[in-house]
Parts: sequence; C-alpha cells; structure tokens
Amino acid sequence: MRNMITDIPGIRIGHAADDKLGSGSTVIIFDHPVVASVDVRGGGPGTRETALLDPAQTVEGIDAIVLSGGSAFGLDAASGAQAWLREQGRGFQVRDARVPIVPAAILFDLLSGGDKNWGRYPPYRELGYAAAKDASSDFALGSAGAGRGATSVNLKGGIGTASAKTRSGLTVGALAAANAAGSMTIGNGPHFWAAPFEQGNEFGGHGWPASFPADALAFRSKGSVGANTTLAVVATDAKLTKAQAKRLAVMAQSGLSRAIYPVHTPLDGDIVFAASLGVTPLPDTVFSLSELGMVAANVLARAIARGVYEATALPFAGAMQSWRDRFA
Repeated sequence: MRNMITDIPGIRIGHAADDKLGSGSTVIIFDHPVVASVDVRGGGPGTRETALLDPAQTVEGIDAIVLSGGSAFGLDAASGAQAWLREQGRGFQVRDARVPIVPAAILFDLLSGGDKNWGRYPPYRELGYAAAKDASSDFALGSAGAGRGATSVNLKGGIGTASAKTRSGLTVGALAAANAAGSMTIGNGPHFWAAPFEQGNEFGGHGWPASFPADALAFRSKGSVGANTTLAVVATDAKLTKAQAKRLAVMAQSGLSRAIYPVHTPLDGDIVFAASLGVTPLPDTVFSLSELGMVAANVLARAIARGVYEATALPFAGAMQSWRDRFA
C-alpha cells in the first residue's frame, strides 16, 4: 500500500499541464472496462457522458475518466483521451466499430492566472491525449494535471490521493482535484478539516487546533459563480453492480463534507465517480457495501486535504499562496 488510488491493480493515472496556460488535465485509465457510476452534488457541474453511468442505462463498462481544468472548454480533454484509447483498440463494440467510453468532469480555473487567450480552439484535447499517453501507477500530487490551476478560498488547491482497506481486506482508493469555493483548513491556520481522518502525517500531522478560532465557522467563499468545483474518483477492487457503484459514490460524497467548509454550494460543481475493478465479491451485499462506503468517504476526505498540502503556487504575480508557502 502506497496510499494511492493505484494501490488497486488495473488503474493508471496520467497528468498533462501547460505552465503558460496555468491549467491542465488528469486522465484515469482502466486497463479493462469497469463498472462505474456517479453522484453530483454541486450546483454548477460541467460533465460529459455521465448520463450513461445511471444504473438504468445500457452501457456497463467504461474505459477511462477525465478530470480537467478549463471550465466547459476542458471537456475537450475527454476527446483527447478517447483518441488515445481508440488507437489502442479500446471501446464499446458495435459490430466493426469501437467507441471508447470516457466520462468527464471539469473545474473552473480560468481566473487562477496564466494566459487563457489560446485562439480559436482550446488546448485541452491535446492535454487529454498527452495525459492518457502518460498514464502510469506513479503520478504527481499537488499542482499537477487538473490540479494545476485549482484553488480554494484561501490556499492553492491541487491533486490528492489516498487509500485504505476494509476489515475484510477490500481496497478503496480516492483521487481528488480540490478546487472548492470554501476552505479545506480551519480559519487561517494550518489545521485541516479532515484532520480526524489523517493517517500518519500525510498532510502535516497537525491535528485540530487546541481551540477553534472565533471565525472558524464563519461563511467564506471565493464568491465567483462557477469558479470552483472539487472533482473526485473513488475506486475499489470489490466486485460491484452499477447500482452498488452508485451507492458507493453517494456515500463517498460525505468525504467532501469532512474536508471542505462549506461544500456543495450553488457555486460548486462537486462530483464523485465510483469505479469497481470487479475482482473480489462483497462478503455481504448490505453491510460490506456500507463499510466500503464509509471507508471511501474517509479516504476521499484525506485525498482532498493531501491535494492542498502537496500543492505549490502558480508562477505568476499575484498567484494564490500554497499551504507550504504559508505554513511549512
């Protein structure tokens, strides 16, 4: 266990970013089609191919998931990942045709700095292709891929990951691109809301403050409509149906509530994908799924905090400070 979503065999992660652009894309590649579903809680989501993840829809297996910066322009990243998968002969087969199935979601980072005057077509299709081609079991955290331009109300955001096992030995991993309207830290100090769930010192080991600041529960937000969104993927080596994957995504959403304050606002497009690698059957269809969802929520909370902890500031004048800039 390396405390990464890739502790689950069959998952590879790729990043691509453009420093001048101040944005990027992340692609989660599955070695084989996997059962997946999704849960959307934010008030301003931007998505592609999420309707087919409903348990009532026909297609059972997906080939990849794309998380991208760039707001609606970033949805082009899925086309790039799809192009790479098609070159590999992947996709849903209809007679002689193959169509790679690539759900995607985007976050808003257009105001985080960088040159967004890209001309006629945005660069995200090529970033998606490059990220898919680069995918491996080892990948960068912090200001990488979709986390390149991610921010919160007070600190730079980024890509985080974590993993854990259930009592029966099932593995759950999470990947998050933390870009919330709210805050992942308590007040203006170094303490993370997700501190009770931290394992070791994965995001500093500071715990909670001895006493909460007077303004800890005050409302704070970036204040820009659409300038937010935390994207996440939780995955497991448990064998799940599409309906069970949906329930896993719903339960995992609690991880956002444990790590971000406030969360699921009208300004966020918060979304959680859940994927089953389909290796180990659940020992019990009710209680084992309940425990799996509980662990997934904890793991996702840790991944979000870790994304902020590992982030570095963008190299632009006036860029938001990172946690390490302020507290390291």
